[in-house]
Amino acid sequence: MADIPATAMPAIVLRRSNPVPAPTGGVLALPVAQSIMADVKTIAVMNQKGGVGKTTTTANLGAGIAMLGRAVCLLDIDPQCHLSLHFNVETADSPSTYDVLVEPMPVERVVRPLTDTLSLAPASVDLAGLETQLASVPGREQRLRQQLDAAPLPAEFILIDCPPSLGLLTLNALAAADEVIIPLQPHFFALQGLGQLLQTVSLVQERINPRLRVAGVVLCMFERITRLANEVVLDLQAFFEDARLHATPWSGAKVFESVVRRNIKLAECPSHGLSIFDYDATCNGAKDYADLAEEFLEMQAPVVAAPPAEQTERDAPDERTDSLTEPPRAQPPATAPGPTPEPLPQHVQPSPPVHGPPSADEHTS
Repeated sequence: MADIPATAMPAIVLRRSNPVPAPTGGVLALPVAQSIMADVKTIAVMNQKGGVGKTTTTANLGAGIAMLGRAVCLLDIDPQCHLSLHFNVETADSPSTYDVLVEPMPVERVVRPLTDTLSLAPASVDLAGLETQLASVPGREQRLRQQLDAAPLPAEFILIDCPPSLGLLTLNALAAADEVIIPLQPHFFALQGLGQLLQTVSLVQERINPRLRVAGVVLCMFERITRLANEVVLDLQAFFEDARLHATPWSGAKVFESVVRRNIKLAECPSHGLSIFDYDATCNGAKDYADLAEEFLEMQAPVVAAPPAEQTERDAPDERTDSLTEPPRAQPPATAPGPTPEPLPQHVQPSPPVHGPPSADEHTS
């Protein structure tokens, strides 16, 4: 496999019954409103190559996080509307993310609830002409960011499904995002396109969005038994390990240990308007995305580690003082409590996720 340099600058629609109803007007009251967070984490799920599992990952990773009790809003800005179709949401006569970017309309007016903790802002095919419509508009690459900053959504995480290109819509997602997740099929051509994608992320971080960083790569349609897939994994791991020595937006990125195996159920669930968890919670696709959701959340919340042994000794009470009080393990009487020791310092360190290796199976994204 060819190595990637660490300094790389880088028409048939199925009609289903019971579509999600469109808003009837005014601001939509979401069931997840009680989960409003002070800081909403926005993640752009992107890859300029199509057919790599981008929409499948956005839908099922979001559903997996929501099943763990976290409020998630999915944002579809792909003119193909695949994420919207995945959940049987139609926008023919109702507001969509197109209206958010053109009018502009508040994002909350186009959001539709899917479950108590999962909602969706659907797309429209009209997004295909957005670049021409906004060609002469100043700051056109920051319109989504401005709308999200003006009225934060009632969600802890926003997952943006980007189109398979590096045009204006993807730039809007990158300008609004805190992190980028890159779904990648373990093929040679997928690696070749990674450098260009990272170059775009680097330029956006430098000129528009300084907080932007790459969280990592999710391997989709993975077959561990093939030599090619394992070579791609080794190349990616070596690339990101070497990147830690350079000041780039992907210097802290990783290859997620939770890979998504090839599984036909993942290709079937969109035709039913369901996430993989509602369609078949026992299949390998559901297990893989459940693992990925847990690993993602572990990355977001560092754990509090125990203080070092030397620090514990330094802060321990003097022996002479201890001898005048009850033994440390004894229960002091209620009427004569012992002295209260000073609290020990806390040190925060991230804890790496632990996942077992997945077994081989089949999936089509």
